[in-house]
Amino acid sequence: AFFPLLPWLERLVSAVSPLSYADAGLLVSWLASLCAAWGIFLVAELLYGRRAGVCAVVLWAVLPVGIVQSMAYSESLFTALAAWSLYAVLTGRWVSAGLLASLAGLTRPVGAAVVAALWATAAVHVARDRKVSWRMAVGVLLAPLGAAAYVLWVGHRTGGGLFGYLDVQGQWGNGFDGGLAFARFVGDKFTSFPSALAGLGLIVGVALVIWLYVLCVRRGQPLALLVYCGIVVALALCASGYFGSKPRLLLPAFPLLLPVAVALARLRTSRSAAVLGGVAVASAVYGAFWLNGSGPP
Repeated sequence: AFFPLLPWLERLVSAVSPLSYADAGLLVSWLASLCAAWGIFLVAELLYGRRAGVCAVVLWAVLPVGIVQSMAYSESLFTALAAWSLYAVLTGRWVSAGLLASLAGLTRPVGAAVVAALWATAAVHVARDRKVSWRMAVGVLLAPLGAAAYVLWVGHRTGGGLFGYLDVQGQWGNGFDGGLAFARFVGDKFTSFPSALAGLGLIVGVALVIWLYVLCVRRGQPLALLVYCGIVVALALCASGYFGSKPRLLLPAFPLLLPVAVALARLRTSRSAAVLGGVAVASAVYGAFWLNGSGPP
């Protein structure tokens, strides 16, 4: 059920160092989070300037589920590959974009969002210019290879053919139901008063995510970011499975933060620093409570 790039990197680091697999996973996640921050900065700087780039990185780092960046989860690695692939798309580096998209597809199933972003942008370029460069063609062909190879391998190993991977996910209770299971989960919160507050918080959180995405569309973000972010959000909110992981699954949707980053960049440095510092403290407390309370997200 779990895509192989992070385990491969854990094994590689463990093989060339005295670290165990678990410690190697932490090291990979830490380094990947720095690479992700760099990629997010480059995307935001390209579109909105250096100050917005810095604010976008800090916002991503201080998200309430930012603690995941310090754990051996695949979100940091995937976000790094996705951000750099999107930056390559925005700057016309098609071969690099395709290679990075392929690696993202080996990291998480939602790597399909990076592939779709590259394909959508390439289609617009072809429709506008009436020609296809060899670099664009190579990038388009490279992009889906990682995910496709792994899904086909799983299908071969399980004997399930093209749908073998979906069968494996189904055994974990994962699937795509358009958000029905999540809606029932939220609805069940309103059966008693204390849990009703949690249900109300979930509704507000989902509404905020949707509002931010609409804002991204209205602010004219590039097609690549809109396609990528839209698919990440849709898969996170509309998939069945463990509902406590949904905030973590939204962590790679960094384009949602760009409108907020632009607003913060317009403030005085002292004011934006105070806002971000306050959020960082709140997120640190929340992360500590999460890890020492209900467990990892």
